[in-house]
Amino acid sequence: MAKTSPGEFVRQVRVETGKIAWPTRRETITTTIMVLIMTTVLSLFFFGIDQILGRLVKALLSLAA
Repeated sequence: MAKTSPGEFVRQVRVETGKIAWPTRRETITTTIMVLIMTTVLSLFFFGIDQILGRLVKALLSLAA
């Protein structure tokens, strides 16, 4: 395995960084908004499922008592 000098490593990192397709500001904002919307929808969904299952368990336990 060939060893790379620190200077050569930094040069290679700069070359590879130049190849990155960075998102535009608009793409970043749009993606952030979509993530927030989906997180909210999923949290409400799981909250509802949790409430339904909680009530179901309470009802079953009250039958056993």
